[in-house]
Amino acid sequence: MRSCRRALAVAALLAVLGSGCASGFPKDPEGTLDRVRGGELRAGVSESPPWTEVADSGRPSGVEVELVEEFADRIDAEVVWYPGAESHLIRSLEGGDLDVVVAGLTETSPWAKHAALTRPHTEIETWDGRTEKLVLATRLGENGFLAELETFLVEREEGR
Repeated sequence: MRSCRRALAVAALLAVLGSGCASGFPKDPEGTLDRVRGGELRAGVSESPPWTEVADSGRPSGVEVELVEEFADRIDAEVVWYPGAESHLIRSLEGGDLDVVVAGLTETSPWAKHAALTRPHTEIETWDGRTEKLVLATRLGENGFLAELETFLVEREEGR
């Protein structure tokens, strides 16, 4: 009798846990992906040629700028660019004023405590022969948005 009750309790627990897993994970507590999809993608950009450059007109260019614009096309969003210093952009990202920051950041960036870093999109060899992996920064906790961006990066890498 006890083992039957225990089995029922375990089954009930698994059902509850399973229903939680099916409820739209990963989540975006602030709704970033839903807000951006079909809307506006707020992107911070700090100069780090050739990955990011900002013309006198304020118009950004570079490899990472192109990545963000391709991603925005995929989710039917319009990119609004905000040039600035890395420290200011990361604070704005933390505060929810930006959705993504591009700045030639590496996976060992000191900003990792303040932002969610994507999977690497590019590997480079540094002047001293080390390999660095470049990443983009998104807001901590906005895991649905991060997952969508990382899926894009994987598919792009695989040529899909």
